[in-house]
Amino acid sequence: MKMPKNKINIKIAIVLLYLFFGTSATANTIAHCDSLIKQGIDAMWKKDYVHSLELLTEARNLAEKNRWYKQLFLATNNIGANYYSRLDYGEALNYYLESYNIAVKELEPTSEMVVLNNIAILYSKEENYEKARLYFKKAYEIAKENKDTIKIGLYAMNLGNVANESGNYTEARRYILESIPLLKEAPELALMAQTGLAENDLLLGHATRAREKAQSLYKEVNNLNFNDLGQSLLFVIAKAYSKEGNYTEAINTIKTLLANKPNLEAKKSIYEVYADIYTRSKLYDRALAYKDSVIRAEGELNKIKNGRQFENNRVKFEIQDYKNQIAINEEKLSAERKLFYYIIAVIIAIVTIIILILRNLSVKHKQKQLIAESNQNAMALELEKEKNENLLLEKQIKERETTALLEQERLKSEIEARNRKLSAKALYLSGRNELIEEILSSLSSTTELAKNPSLSGHIKTLKSHLKTNDEWDSFITHFEEVNNNFLNRLKEKHANLTANDVRFIAYIYMNLSTKEIASMLNITAEACRKRKERIATKMQLPPNTTLYDYLSAI
Repeated sequence: MKMPKNKINIKIAIVLLYLFFGTSATANTIAHCDSLIKQGIDAMWKKDYVHSLELLTEARNLAEKNRWYKQLFLATNNIGANYYSRLDYGEALNYYLESYNIAVKELEPTSEMVVLNNIAILYSKEENYEKARLYFKKAYEIAKENKDTIKIGLYAMNLGNVANESGNYTEARRYILESIPLLKEAPELALMAQTGLAENDLLLGHATRAREKAQSLYKEVNNLNFNDLGQSLLFVIAKAYSKEGNYTEAINTIKTLLANKPNLEAKKSIYEVYADIYTRSKLYDRALAYKDSVIRAEGELNKIKNGRQFENNRVKFEIQDYKNQIAINEEKLSAERKLFYYIIAVIIAIVTIIILILRNLSVKHKQKQLIAESNQNAMALELEKEKNENLLLEKQIKERETTALLEQERLKSEIEARNRKLSAKALYLSGRNELIEEILSSLSSTTELAKNPSLSGHIKTLKSHLKTNDEWDSFITHFEEVNNNFLNRLKEKHANLTANDVRFIAYIYMNLSTKEIASMLNITAEACRKRKERIATKMQLPPNTTLYDYLSAI
């Protein structure tokens, strides 16, 4: 619930007065700053976000004023965590980016891995699993270099969860099993890893085993609100009951979830489970109603998440990461230049000594030595001039490359946004058509209707309309407008592709997940992955090149 702006302003004014006048000498110490951060984190776990932001903002201002970089990093990072908990991913990434810059410039790599993990979580929430895996992997490698057992376990667990979400269930199980023994000193994190393992069992089709494991864990949990652990376990239990065909228990579990007042994102997942339950039990009216609820919740979530700001800040983060790599290279180049100047200085010193010795030995050679020295200096000046010109030209080239990169990222973000809208529309139409086709099939199998020629004729007509390619033709038209004749270029390179192959490739190019493509084509996730491998083989892609990377380069 949002607090009225006037109340927030009054509280902020009180904090500012307290900072200005100072009631004690301890108000400007590192210990006081650490205390504010701890209180802010505690308030965040209690979901008192307004109070948490007040405390963390006060700590951040104090740390910034005194240049306490560790405290500045912690306060800024946890402000981002507050916005993440409130589903404002754009503002969260803004603060994570700021804390990432502080960590890279002023702190040890252990701080960098913390914020990399947070940024990876944001990518996973946006279903950009490749990016999420990349930054979880970076954090995981830093933890390994620092031999931080609990952090290694935490990031291994996160890698497993991302693999679960992206359909790589074997990889997921490997990472989760690796994390469990490493987290034995952190019981709540260990329970989260066990929950991920139960979800992996469910995804692999072992519904009963997953449910029994989740029910056992639910009884063990002391703090069900820790990172929404209780909510995650109830989702596993409900989905398992649904797959087992025990719809009554599945619905009762979902009601328990709703009683805990979940946030909008959790509600969206609850509506999806409801739609699945009613579809399986052939109550199609209710299933359609809950599918519509999913779409409404998705729309509200997109507004809250501040999608455009998230995309902009994500580009800023990736550009900053690129700049950091450039800075490292420039440091190496600077060291090489220093070595070069040192060698030149040594050579000049040696030449000068030789000239002085020769001048003392022979007066006759004095004039010749002076001329040689003058020529040497002229050559050095010419070399320095040429070097400066080369450095200026190199700087201009880098500036042009940076400008081109920024423009490329802007265009890429715009295309991704349009493709996201296009894929959302296609997913909605596919889901609706799939349900309508199931209803028609159910009606066709009814004996009374089969005896009625008029109704049977109408059903056949509806089926024929569903099988038309008008929607696909419309989709292709909009897809080509957004992606600048991509399909024509694809067909020129690979003339052996069929229409179904082209349709599948279009969904891959829009960076849809395996689950989403499987839903649109009405096939299993496993069949979807096999089709992806078959098309990659058909296109004769190198073994180390993914289909998405190849399509992005066309």
